[in-house]
Amino acid sequence: MTDTTPGFDTQAVHAGQAFDPTTGAVIPPVHFSTTYAQDGIGGLREGYEYGRSGNPTRTALETQLAALERGRHGLSFASGLAAEDALLRAVLRPGDEVLLGSDVYGGTYRLIARILGPWGVRLRVVDMSDLAAVASALSERPARIVWVETPSNPLLRITDIAGLARLGHDAGALVVVDNTFASPALQQPLALGADVVVHSTTKYLGGHSDVVGGALVLSDDEVYEQAKFLQFAAGAVSGPLDAWLTTRGVKTLGIRMQRHSENALAVASFLESHERVARVYYPGLPSHPGHELAARQMSAFGGIVSVALADAATARRFAESTKLFTLAESLGGVESLVNYPDAMTHASVRGTELAVPEEVVRLSVGIESVDDLVRDLDQTLTSL
Repeated sequence: MTDTTPGFDTQAVHAGQAFDPTTGAVIPPVHFSTTYAQDGIGGLREGYEYGRSGNPTRTALETQLAALERGRHGLSFASGLAAEDALLRAVLRPGDEVLLGSDVYGGTYRLIARILGPWGVRLRVVDMSDLAAVASALSERPARIVWVETPSNPLLRITDIAGLARLGHDAGALVVVDNTFASPALQQPLALGADVVVHSTTKYLGGHSDVVGGALVLSDDEVYEQAKFLQFAAGAVSGPLDAWLTTRGVKTLGIRMQRHSENALAVASFLESHERVARVYYPGLPSHPGHELAARQMSAFGGIVSVALADAATARRFAESTKLFTLAESLGGVESLVNYPDAMTHASVRGTELAVPEEVVRLSVGIESVDDLVRDLDQTLTSL
């Protein structure tokens, strides 16, 4: 290794992954112990005393995630929502306000509106892809947090992270980017000016639909200490096996995201040309309004494609008729999934300004042979 910063794939394989000094095992062991021997009262070895406050396997994952997002600190949680909850409760106080993107995961909205709302946290919604609208909202009333997903879930809106960061910082807000859809393999928001990156590591970071988790990555020491305290005090930490499974998935993140992106572009191009498809949402298509911006701030366009069909009934039939695309919640695994957001992942925002159009179906395009994926979609559309 030289003094230069290692490449992304090198970091994914090696950050936090030093071989075991006792046995020489190339893969670090999974530490299941819940408690640690002390060399006298308060004499902690490497800072470990109890599994909730720290675990070497979790530390390795947190080091790995921080390196990939180019942040100083990483924190690993039991779920993406647990990570969000720790950050929000660490930063917010009753009376504070969150300015939230108008196209985000339904669980994020539910957490802020229904859990933190009764505690006194206020919420406003704005189209984050429209920086003029964001500037207007912030000038009307300040926000403690500006929260965005880009690409967004499920309509794949693209937000200018650097521009949003400038607006947020000028207004005294903490700028949080949910980077779950892109992953650090395709986009690194901290390098573009964001303050905190949030992940559902269940998705692309884990990558195999076999582990639930969440993470925060940031460089601000004060916010890190506040969030780390909540991680310890509230206890929603990732278990050692969950952390190890996530680390194993992360090691192949770069090559998986390349294949996801290639397959998704082929699927989106096919769908855009199909007579039974009303609209395709995918930033890799030149017709997407955020295509040029996505090309500047992302290295590829990701594995999520959303599609609008003729109406809600047609969309539901489509989602229930695919063969290779499995009807299921979640996304980001190696297998292809189909989801009907209105009644599944985004049911909690029905009737709100974040409601997903009923004719929209979301595809998580996996790493299978792309000809098979296209054939499945073609047969499904033809049968409608």
